[in-house]
Amino acid sequence: MNKESWQGIFPALVTPFKSDDTIDFEMFRKNLEAQIEAGVTGAIVSGSLGEASTLTRAEKMELIKFAKQFVPAGFPVVLCIAEQSTAEAVSIAKEAESIGADGLMVLPPMRYKADDLETVTYFKTIAQSTALPLMIYNNPVDYKIEVTLDMFEELAKIPNVHAIKESTRDVSNVTRLFNRFGDRFRIFCGVDTLIMEEVMLGADGVVGGLVDAFPKETVAIFNFVKAGMYKEALNVYRWYLPLLELDIHPKLVQNIKLAAAVAGIGSEYVRAPRLVLEGAEREKVLAIINKAIEMQPVLPDYLNLAVDTSVA
Repeated sequence: MNKESWQGIFPALVTPFKSDDTIDFEMFRKNLEAQIEAGVTGAIVSGSLGEASTLTRAEKMELIKFAKQFVPAGFPVVLCIAEQSTAEAVSIAKEAESIGADGLMVLPPMRYKADDLETVTYFKTIAQSTALPLMIYNNPVDYKIEVTLDMFEELAKIPNVHAIKESTRDVSNVTRLFNRFGDRFRIFCGVDTLIMEEVMLGADGVVGGLVDAFPKETVAIFNFVKAGMYKEALNVYRWYLPLLELDIHPKLVQNIKLAAAVAGIGSEYVRAPRLVLEGAEREKVLAIINKAIEMQPVLPDYLNLAVDTSVA
């Protein structure tokens, strides 16, 4: 996977479960195939949205191996690493490379609030242990560690650190990154509610959540913006925003799994300690989903545009 492959829409795939708490691989395949048909350009397995904290290491590897059987040639499948031990993160990176993963999305150390030097050393150690390219996930809102511009200056010295998942929720940080580093990193929007804004600011891609339920609309917004079709992008984005807000919520997994189930490409089952939505809470989310489906826009052809994917 070269640096140019880091572009477009990368769904953070949910992990479908059956009623007996095992992974529903056939539903996983159905969702992945819907993503590919809609025009996504890569996929991330076993992230926060994929309920990584409740998956075993063996399950994570099985998801990678299973996905690689069905994706087209050149379609990157990326494994998320979210560990509290550097040694375990390195071990997972090496195993992921050995079974055919194409890249890694790496979070800062879990549970321990590492300082700047510790965080950079953690990322560097993982990167230097593998030939796989890395995306650094910068989400201080949820994970309490910010990867600053000065820290990225250090990480820029590591050749296989290719991309940044920008989830600070400060859209101006996209411009700061481009101003400081030019085209050194590929920048991905990591917050669903900011996808149009950050792509307009030059983001190279999006790591999305609601794309798990509505892949065509997500790809359409990206492609319309890159083609300069801002009116068309805005029309879809305004329709989409109430759904996208389901992602910035403590129960984003349940919300997005419910949306994917209603869309016919997912199931509601989650793994404990999460519980499926019930009662008034479920009805509120379902009302948002059903209203959106009733008003779903007819998309112009978004797959055959002159899309500019060059770095800003």
